[in-house]
Amino acid sequence: MPREAQWIRQAQAGDQNAFRKIVEQHQQRVRAIVQGMLGDTAEADDVAQEVFIKLHRSLSQFRGEAKLSTYLSRVAINLSLNELKRRKRKSRWLTFIRTGGPEAGLSDHSADPERQEIRDALQKALQRLEPEFRAVVLLRLVDGYSVKETADILQLPEGTVASRLARAQQKLRTILDQWL
Repeated sequence: MPREAQWIRQAQAGDQNAFRKIVEQHQQRVRAIVQGMLGDTAEADDVAQEVFIKLHRSLSQFRGEAKLSTYLSRVAINLSLNELKRRKRKSRWLTFIRTGGPEAGLSDHSADPERQEIRDALQKALQRLEPEFRAVVLLRLVDGYSVKETADILQLPEGTVASRLARAQQKLRTILDQWL
């Protein structure tokens, strides 16, 4: 993408308009990755915005060895995983405070009931997957990255990506069979 390469060079030189064009080009994909990992929440919007803040801060070091979309996907996944860890810590702490003891169970983060029933079921099922499986499903099946690209983004061997995808699909089938 010669136009994108030009925008990157201009943004590295301090051109805010060029950076805005980069954000506009990639914001939909970044938001989709983050929402896939975290659900359609206010935190997802914050994390998606943080992806571009991180890009802005590190743009001077971006050498173009990977596609910008690959870099942004990796940042989106990593920041989403951090948010999931933060949620888990917060949930444990709140449960501990409410009950006066250790966590009694998992909290239910149901999605918006106004969404279509199938999409809602899929989103809920995705949220029940462990983050490492969810990341592979989103990158491979939702965003359409190849096994190699997914492996590069997640910094995993290609075989691990393939096996996680197979296991994730089986888990999704099991979850959806129970609901549907």
